[in-house]
Amino acid sequence: MAMTTIGLDISKSWFQIHWITADGEIIRKKLARGKVLDFFSRLPSCLVGLEACGSAHHWARELIKLGHKARLMPARYVRAYVKTNKHDAADAEACWEAVQRPGMRFVPVKTVEQQGILMLHRARDLLIRQRTGAINALRGHLGELGIVTGKGKASARELMALVDVDERIPQSARSALSILVDQIEDLELHIESYEKMILATAKDNEVCRRLMKVAGVGPFAATALAASVDHPQQFASARHFAAWLGLVPKQHSTGGKERLGGISKRGDGYIRKLLIHGARAAVHRVRIHQVTNTWITELLGRRPFNVVTVALAHKTARIAWAIMATGEEYRAQV
Repeated sequence: MAMTTIGLDISKSWFQIHWITADGEIIRKKLARGKVLDFFSRLPSCLVGLEACGSAHHWARELIKLGHKARLMPARYVRAYVKTNKHDAADAEACWEAVQRPGMRFVPVKTVEQQGILMLHRARDLLIRQRTGAINALRGHLGELGIVTGKGKASARELMALVDVDERIPQSARSALSILVDQIEDLELHIESYEKMILATAKDNEVCRRLMKVAGVGPFAATALAASVDHPQQFASARHFAAWLGLVPKQHSTGGKERLGGISKRGDGYIRKLLIHGARAAVHRVRIHQVTNTWITELLGRRPFNVVTVALAHKTARIAWAIMATGEEYRAQV
């Protein structure tokens, strides 16, 4: 079989393969998960196109070990090449078609270490959402009994302390609420352990140390950036990097007329969230005159707070790309 390009649609159990031979014959093959690597080990080196979805980085690494050239593509870019209804064979054919397009954008294959750092972030983020849900449930249940406090962590801890001592809580409700309190405390311990691991990673990583010198970039944003962007040169410019994070205006232009809306919110939403949170804190410090920044002050004079926050996050993303691409230290503007 003389083949140079293969489209591979991956899943949990069954994988679909699509290619065209040198004679123009279309070949479609369905493989069980355990037979995929054995199949590719018997092939000469070829280009394999996959969608960048769950477990795609693992399969790309395994294919590279076998001597193949694996290229991951965003699913939204592959979808345009699905000619019929969506099914595994059509997806594999779309991968085969898309990977050969000159203008296709590819996703770099992450290492196991990079995925491990990002898993720390994802797990911590999940636990924080679970803690927020448990606290909101506790507030709601106690609110039905007339026990209400203010917002914030300190007030939530006051509510947790009241569960065992407040006489307004009936015994049947106290046992149920105690379980919620135990869950919140357990989640906080796990969140703290994840944060310690992320802080240790940021301290040991040279790229993270350089990124953390930028205002609005802390250890969480720095480690997420370093783990997600192993090769910053894949982006043509700093603006392309900001666009990958969804921090540029969404465009809907036609007929030579340019129409720009809010930010596109495409790409990695987690990193975008971290950068915007960091920017919000930096803008707040300038607004209360805790620190001085002429650029932010002038922008606050003519734009709303949230607009300035996103603008600073965009600027921070560009600075972060320059630091990672050039390997230089950040030089703060005087």
